[in-house]
Amino acid sequence: METVTFGVLGPVTAGRDGVPLALKGPRHRAVLARLVLARRRVVPVSRLVADLWEVPPPRALGAVRTFVGDLRRALEPDRPPRAPARLLVTEGPGYALRPAADAVDAWRFEEAVEAAGRLPAAQAPGRLAVALGQWRGPAYAEFAEEEWTRGERARLTELRLRAVERRAELLVELDRPAEAVPDLDAHLIEHPWREEAWRLLALALYRTGRQADALAVLRRARARLAGELGIDPGPRLRRLEAAVLAQDPALDPPAEPAQAAARLWTAATEAYDRTVAAGSGARLETAVGLLRHLAVTGGGGLEAARQHRPAAVAAAEETGDPELTARVIGAYDVPANWTRSDDPEAARRLVEAAERTLAALPGTPAADPARCRLLATIALESRGVRTPRGPEAARRAEEIARRLDDPALLAFALNGTYMQSCTTAGMSGRRDAIGTELVALASRHGLVTHEVLGRLVRVQARAAVADFTGADEHAAAADRLAVRHERPLVAVFTAWYRALRRAARGVPYEEAEAGYRAAAVLLEGAGMPGLERGLLPLALLGLRLSRGLPPRVDRHADWGPYRPWAELFALLAEGDRAGAGEALGRLPVPPPDLLQEALWCAEAALALALEDRAALRRAHDALLPASGELAGAGSGVLTFGPVDAWLTAAGRVLGGP
Repeated sequence: METVTFGVLGPVTAGRDGVPLALKGPRHRAVLARLVLARRRVVPVSRLVADLWEVPPPRALGAVRTFVGDLRRALEPDRPPRAPARLLVTEGPGYALRPAADAVDAWRFEEAVEAAGRLPAAQAPGRLAVALGQWRGPAYAEFAEEEWTRGERARLTELRLRAVERRAELLVELDRPAEAVPDLDAHLIEHPWREEAWRLLALALYRTGRQADALAVLRRARARLAGELGIDPGPRLRRLEAAVLAQDPALDPPAEPAQAAARLWTAATEAYDRTVAAGSGARLETAVGLLRHLAVTGGGGLEAARQHRPAAVAAAEETGDPELTARVIGAYDVPANWTRSDDPEAARRLVEAAERTLAALPGTPAADPARCRLLATIALESRGVRTPRGPEAARRAEEIARRLDDPALLAFALNGTYMQSCTTAGMSGRRDAIGTELVALASRHGLVTHEVLGRLVRVQARAAVADFTGADEHAAAADRLAVRHERPLVAVFTAWYRALRRAARGVPYEEAEAGYRAAAVLLEGAGMPGLERGLLPLALLGLRLSRGLPPRVDRHADWGPYRPWAELFALLAEGDRAGAGEALGRLPVPPPDLLQEALWCAEAALALALEDRAALRRAHDALLPASGELAGAGSGVLTFGPVDAWLTAAGRVLGGP
């Protein structure tokens, strides 16, 4: 499918699949620019006439129609005669240009800048650099003097300047100040009145060890502002100058989250080791509170929390105080929306500690809150494990929380219920109900992280039934909460959802693959190996199978827990049907997580290729409860296509409806 793209961040252009289109004269480009500027809205012919000519000629209306006709032929050269235009349409009193959402460079730029604001700090500068790279010159360059471009040009220019400065600010914060200096130098040559740019340049120079250059920049800024505008520098510039002169330690780069976590944790555990006296339990609880806070920051913070949490639990158990241990275990109520553990062995040990503590708690009503948190922890940490204990613990935790009428306890318990909602395929309706209750409960009681969880759960559940309008609303709400409350990991999940949505809506294969690969970049350093390992190759396998394409398996890729399925596809591709048939009988049962439907579809594809009726029957029966859904889309990250398509293919071989 051909893609027509438009450029307005520089001279106005149009192209098809990367090949520039001939747009004839300047008024043709003016009509095109005016329609792009309208952002898919109708522009009346009278408005076009008024914008194109100061004094319209007698046949201005006819001229506009001629320009539009020429543009249509350039944009859709293969459109049959008399067939309605799909791109440049006539509607009501005028015309509208209806390109794809990502077909205009200015729109892509805005979306990329917005997306960068949702990313972890370490990944945002790269995204901003890509966004800024789309600029080829001033916006709507050849129409800079036209009144109708003035507001949009000013808006886009200001957005670009802020993006340059935000990227520099991030580089300085990430202790990469040398990378920020050249761009800020060039930025200030063109825009010398940007006080924030002067401040960032001086700070970047200071952090590269160039104190004298930093002072020189600040004094140059003062001279320009006073000499040419007659104003003094603002308070931020003045404070920075004083701090540079004093070599204020506050100007030093901040520590990495993981390093900060390690230092704080060491201090807490050393204090505990020095004495097991009154107050030591409080120190342990404080340390767990720190780990809980770090976990929601993502990346290094999440990794540090996962690394040090078992030590806190072990130290609490050593005190012999089950109530203290219950508080230390249960205080880590970090919301989780992925049903595969990042560290299964550590999760198993936490479940064992929680079970020991649960058995040691007194059977009094006063211990019910601690009992609820321990049960919710067991449900959460038993994710992706086929055992009756996980669902039972989730049910009991939810019962206690509802009886106690404690919103925070109920939110924690509902997270455990959600984690145990994958006992069979096709339970998206159940998860949607959990997400709906979480959103309502958390928004009423100010439980921000659990409201984010509820939104992401609803993204998954609505995607499962191909309700992308509903999923979009919850993804946007989650992104807004993430920006407002600094929850960078949310952007990872919403980016993967948008890649899934594009794939499910049938965009060209190359575009869908690029979307998955772009989302996979966000997982690097996010601290979620349970999500990251094997996800990209599995998503690409599903993309090919859902479109009837032969599977391609790279054995060197990190397939993580999905390698058994990948190896079978590789054996088939090599022509080793006997080896593949033998291995099919040894395939593990997919774990009860959000990707079990995808793995059952993979098994169905293998069974169809190998004509193995027994394996096909297993896959068919496992997928049957998910009829009417998109296979795997309940994960919010990938899909193997409609479940009914797989059931139909299996039914043809097995017989019956």
